[in-house]
Amino acid sequence: MTLLLTLDDGAIRQKLVDAVEPARAAAVHDAGVEHVGEHVGVEHEDAVSLTHLFDSALPGYRGWRWSVTVAAAGPDDPVTVSEVVLRPGPDALVAPRWVPWERRVRPGDLGVGDIFPTDADDTRLVPAYLDSVDAEVTETAHELGLGRVRVMSRHGREEAATRWHRGEFGPRSDMARSAPEVCGTCAFYLRLGGSLRSAFGVCGNEFAPADGHVVHAEYGCGAHSEIEVEVTSSVPVAELVYDDSLLDMEPASGEQPAGS
Repeated sequence: MTLLLTLDDGAIRQKLVDAVEPARAAAVHDAGVEHVGEHVGVEHEDAVSLTHLFDSALPGYRGWRWSVTVAAAGPDDPVTVSEVVLRPGPDALVAPRWVPWERRVRPGDLGVGDIFPTDADDTRLVPAYLDSVDAEVTETAHELGLGRVRVMSRHGREEAATRWHRGEFGPRSDMARSAPEVCGTCAFYLRLGGSLRSAFGVCGNEFAPADGHVVHAEYGCGAHSEIEVEVTSSVPVAELVYDDSLLDMEPASGEQPAGS
């Protein structure tokens, strides 16, 4: 019985593969003969259905394909058309994947006067009355009359720490790799409070590229407070020095000295 089913499946599949012209006729019926191009392949759906693909000649749809799905219930049954649709091919120009509007704002997009409220269920924030693993956050949240409505959650702080670590002022940046010293030993390094204190601070050196930015303790630049530069003359000085301001005058041969 299994052998008979296998033979029937093979016969049905071959019948569907050979049904190029019925599939083309269905595409032409929907799109018009001038908009249906060459047959470019097939896609096997299941044992009794198959999809034929034809290049699209529609203006503005270069790289798209007419997809015609055909089916047959048995090896002796006629081939029928299930659907005809226009689908993008591998080289088709398609619109970018849709992104909800609240996720379209990227860092640096906000300008003067722009407002971007946080979601009520933002995982980066927790109510201020909740205890926190950050001792300083807990202390601030319990300040009578001065507590904030919400504070950063542990998840939010970990996200921020990861972002800062990988960013422009992290230990892997080009500036940090070429710096002679790290921020953690610099007098201009102002440590953050709480659980981020051990790894991050703010640069307070107006001449540093990171002035006013959060920096990693292992970031560094050429404006480190403890850098000492040996000041030497850029002009090599020989041991024997000639004073060119004093000239000894000697008469040339055959000439008489003046006044003789």
